[in-house]
Order: sequence, then C-alpha cells, then structure tokens
Amino acid sequence: MERLILSQRALNRALLARQGLLERSAAAPLEMIERLVGMQAQVPSNPYVALWARIEGFRPEQLSELIATRAAVRAQLMRSTIHLVSARDARALHPLALPVLGRTFRSQHLRQLAGADLDEVVGAGRELLAAGPLTRAELAAALAPRWPDADAAALAHAITFHTALVQVTPRGLWGKSGAPRWERTEAWLASGLDGAASIDAVVLRYLAAFGPASTADVRTWSGFTGLRAVLERLRPQLVTSADESGRELFDVPGAPLPDPATPAPVRFLPEYDNLLLSHAERSRMLLGLGPGRPWPTGRWIGTLLVDGFFRAYWNIERATLTIDRFTPQPDDPAGTFDQIVAEGARLLEFVAPAGERRVRFDPPP
Repeated sequence: MERLILSQRALNRALLARQGLLERSAAAPLEMIERLVGMQAQVPSNPYVALWARIEGFRPEQLSELIATRAAVRAQLMRSTIHLVSARDARALHPLALPVLGRTFRSQHLRQLAGADLDEVVGAGRELLAAGPLTRAELAAALAPRWPDADAAALAHAITFHTALVQVTPRGLWGKSGAPRWERTEAWLASGLDGAASIDAVVLRYLAAFGPASTADVRTWSGFTGLRAVLERLRPQLVTSADESGRELFDVPGAPLPDPATPAPVRFLPEYDNLLLSHAERSRMLLGLGPGRPWPTGRWIGTLLVDGFFRAYWNIERATLTIDRFTPQPDDPAGTFDQIVAEGARLLEFVAPAGERRVRFDPPP
C-alpha cells in the first residue's frame, strides 16, 4: 500500500487540533496539562497564557489552585527544562527524566566539580533537602565549604540534576513571585515515584499530543535515548506516514488529521510553548514568515500564530500589547488584522484586567 504523504499544512492542522488550538476546549485545566504531557514553565506565567489559548473561559485562579493544592507541580523534566505537570505525571516522568538530567549535568557542569566525588556531593545535598526546601544558592553556600575547589553553583546543580525535585510555592502562583526553592518530589507529594512508569506509554502520549512525528521529533521533545528501539517495538500498534521530505512519521491510530484547508484562528502563545519546541523538523509551524532577531524582552512575551503558523512576536508592557514585526501575506485569511486585534484585546483582558488597554503593531500596518 502506498504510504500517505503529509504536507506541512496537514501536519500543522494535526498538531493544532491535538493541542486544542483549532478551537478552544472545554477540558479542565488538569486534563489539558496531562493531555499535553506537561507544559513548558521556565517562565512561571507561561502555562497560564498557554492554557488561556487552549481552554474556553480559563481563569488564572484555576491553575493557581492546582499548584497550591499540589495537584500540579513545576519540575525539571523533559529536555532538562522546567515543566508544569500533574502530580501523577511528576511521579511517572521523574524516573525517566533523571538519566536525561544526568547527561545534561555531565556535559555542562561536571568539570566544574574539580574532582569532587559526584555521589558524595549528591548525598550531602539530599541530606540538606531532608530538612526542607532550599534554593540553589542556599545549597551552594552550604556545600562550598566542604568542596572549596569546586564551583559552588556546580555543586548545587549536581543536586538538582540528580534528584527528583519540584519547585515549591509561591513560585508558579498567579501574581506571586519568589526565587525557585527545591523540594524532594516524594516529600512534596507525600507519595513515592512511579518506578513502573513505561517509556512506551510516554511515547504514545507524545504522539497523541504532537504527532505524526519522527524518531528525531520524539527525541527533541524528551531528550530520551534509545527511541528508535522503542518505536520499532511499538510499530505494530502504530500507523506510519511520511512528510514531504520522505521522513517516516509515527502516529497513534485514530488521532485527528484534519483537512489541511481547515481554518486556523489567530492564537497568542507564550514565549516557550512546547508547540514550537517539540519537533526536530519544525516546518509544520515555521514557514519563514515570522521575524528573527532582535528577540523581544520583558515579562510578557510570546509568539503569534496566524493561519496556524508563526508570524510575529508579541509583548505586553503597561497594558499595551505590541505585535512585533507582523508582515501581511497575500494569502492571509480575510479579516486577519481584525482577528489579531480582537484576540489581542482578549489576551490583554486576561493579563491586565484593569486600566486602559491598547493593541498596537510595530511597525504599523
């Protein structure tokens, strides 16, 4: 049977549909977080905007409540970056992510230990954390006298890259701030890790949320190794296709594959959204129509999707939303400017509910 070839637009629409971005979902926030296998949370406000873009009527206090009650947590997981995940997924993903974290530490920080025994450093750090949450700076200060030749920051990183930890509140709560304080996952959640968690199950969930995808795509999202063998093991229960370059793509049966002509609404996403970070080959989102450098700066920044693809940056300062370097295209859907302004006004209402709000384009259209 001839293999199905999926165009960039077909892959784009499949991804948007699975991510809740073709139309907003009625899903509960925790359900959406699990559906997406976690959400990038390097910047604490990012998951709030990401959920607002995906869930009809989402309110920030819904996520704050999940974090405050420990139903959702912030942890260093996929790609060694901070993700917001459900408590259940924190217990399951930590054992799988720790080898990834360990490799990251070895490549970036091991030399800075200046010969200090890694196991001894990690053991000493875990003893310190047994008394309660600590920042990396506090860990570094406590460990430095014992290993004076080592870089103090590397000593702290040795702990956070080799121990299942979460970042505790108030960090991550809407409208709150605070330095990242680390606590043992098992202590924060009052339960053990899921040692039986299966990498096969995680890969299937990734495909459901981000597929169709190649082996390299799964690796880019997760940082896991050995994925070729995993996908070969799963092949009998998967369907395969190819992109226009001939790359083999894997998918779960019955997952959405909308018509490539399906309209895609304007969407404002946070700066670090897994939608744009979770594939090795990103043409399904990037067609070269969006701006490059300089990157925007500030607290509230992100990316704008028009007709499903990255087209501009955005940032908010003093209740003014600036659309950064949007360039109209001849085949843009009718009413694109009006849709951007209307969706931008809704974003401003979400982020800055009080005061005078304004949407502007730079440069002007």
